[in-house]
This record gives sequence, C-alpha cells and structure tokens, in this order.
Amino acid sequence: MSDQVNKFLGDSVGRTLVKLLVVSLIVGFIMAVFGWAPLDFIYGFRNFVLEVWHRGFSALGRVGDYLLLGATIVIPVFLLIRLFSYRR
Repeated sequence: MSDQVNKFLGDSVGRTLVKLLVVSLIVGFIMAVFGWAPLDFIYGFRNFVLEVWHRGFSALGRVGDYLLLGATIVIPVFLLIRLFSYRR
C-alpha cells in the first residue's frame, strides 16, 4: 500500500509534504505582495460567470482567443515533457 501511495505522490509522503509546504510559502508570499486573497479568485470566477450570463455569451469570444493563445505554448511543452519522461 505504501508503495502505491509513494508512486501516486511521486515521492515519499514526508518529502511531498515538505515540497508542498515550501511551494505554499512561496505562493502565499507572492499573493501577499500583490494583495491577493483566495476569495478574490472565487469572486472573480463568480463575476465572470455573471458577466457571461448578462452579456448573452458574447464574452466567450475572448476566452476562445485566450485558450488558443495559451494552447500554442502549453501543448508543445506538454508533449516535450511526456516524450522526455517516456524515455526514462
């Protein structure tokens, strides 16, 4: 059972917890510098849904543009990562 958990986490439980703590500290610091709070993201998503609803879904045109723009970077990087990890 422990071996399956380690395989799922990618490392031992203790090392994974330490990594998560370090990343959480860094992200928390960056969010504090910019004055962001977790509820800002929730309210932002809620406001986005309300905007789309009130504007009659015409706002989704921008989202499609952003999706394609981001996909031009994300998909090739994903494929490269998968190719390099496949050879191991």
